[in-house]
Amino acid sequence: MKNLTNQQKGSLLAFVAVVFITPDSLFIRLSNIETWGLVFYRGIIPFFSVFIVMLFIYRFNFFKILLDSGFHGLIYIGTFSLTNITFVVSIQNTNVANTLVMIATAPMLSAILGALILKEKPDKKTWISIIVTFLAVIYIFFDSLKLGNFYGDILGFVTATGLAIGAITIRSAKTKNLVPAAVVGKLLVALFALFFIESFLLVKKDLIIVPLMCILCVAIPFVLVTIAPRFIPAAEVNLFFLLETIIGPIWVWLIIKEQPSLETLQGGLIIIITLALHSFLKLKNS
Repeated sequence: MKNLTNQQKGSLLAFVAVVFITPDSLFIRLSNIETWGLVFYRGIIPFFSVFIVMLFIYRFNFFKILLDSGFHGLIYIGTFSLTNITFVVSIQNTNVANTLVMIATAPMLSAILGALILKEKPDKKTWISIIVTFLAVIYIFFDSLKLGNFYGDILGFVTATGLAIGAITIRSAKTKNLVPAAVVGKLLVALFALFFIESFLLVKKDLIIVPLMCILCVAIPFVLVTIAPRFIPAAEVNLFFLLETIIGPIWVWLIIKEQPSLETLQGGLIIIITLALHSFLKLKNS
């Protein structure tokens, strides 16, 4: 990593995070646990796993790093906790397609906030990529948009806004390590879920699926995505996460034979080509 440019480091971290996230929807489909139980485990398991690793690496400096994150740390704890909760509640109150379309606005929101707050105006290539990928996501889910619920849709947009603010917060605190703040955010998610959880019981295949999902699809990606905006603009980090829109359904297709629509394949191809060209041009320039 030392020999890589900042563009290469940030792009690599964001891409690897997305690779780990893509089976998430498959694991959710395969699990039988109720929603708030799932939210609880998606908070508590990543909290303990990353916290233990952080203590092993930093020892008691973990708490010093957390305190040193200051105001940025508090903002990131808030946005990180909020997005983890509103994402689930949004899906409960509208269809998944609407939630994903709302979240697809995150790169555009990141670009706008980055220009206003950090004075980092995205270049023409990034703006074109944001617009093309957003239109591709709308194309994929166009038929599902009219089936949504206003409350759930609004929470989906809140999730996108939280992702954008979180990424901008990390970008504005390049010299600070906000991973401990994200760890605390995961603890708050678990504590919030305690008010609504119906059962903690994991049975049969959930004993394997839920912990595996929480480590591979939640713990590892949230560490990587908390680091990535220190190297590349927040809008570029959030662009990578649109890959989950197409790769996630492909995992479901391969494992449980739930075939994606033609629109998903066509729009997904546009997203992949656009992001590949954008990343190639940015890395070439770096």
